[in-house]
Amino acid sequence: MGETIAVNRKARHEYTIEDTLEAGLVLRGTEIKSIRAGKVNLQDSHARIEHGEAWLVGVNIAPWTGGNRWNHEARRDRKLLLHRVQIDQLIGRVKSKGMTIVPLSLYIDDRGRAKVQLGVARGKQLHDRRQDIAERDARRDLQRELADLQRGR
Repeated sequence: MGETIAVNRKARHEYTIEDTLEAGLVLRGTEIKSIRAGKVNLQDSHARIEHGEAWLVGVNIAPWTGGNRWNHEARRDRKLLLHRVQIDQLIGRVKSKGMTIVPLSLYIDDRGRAKVQLGVARGKQLHDRRQDIAERDARRDLQRELADLQRGR
């Protein structure tokens, strides 16, 4: 993975990520310039499969400030570049009850191309989120205790 541009922090909070994969993006003119400038928001976005093609929906790539009247729309659907086998596997996984595809991060790879890391995810229930918070708090308390013990030497 190259330089990370945007991370969807909400995704790991609201979903249990079961599998991840990398996909390319079909972009228009000034979109890559906005991405390199970090003007991307992945929250409230998802991927869907329509007519055998994968689409990224709800990603906000801000219009490039140096653009003209042919600047891109901020919230348009963008086609994902995946192999046919990957799309077929995603179709099979998403048909399972409660499964969805969410973007986890957007980055520029070593060759300068924009890539998105997708997660095949299952939505968390409220009690699952509470359990995650309790576990995180317990880990934090344990770390504090260990730090106090090491300082006390």
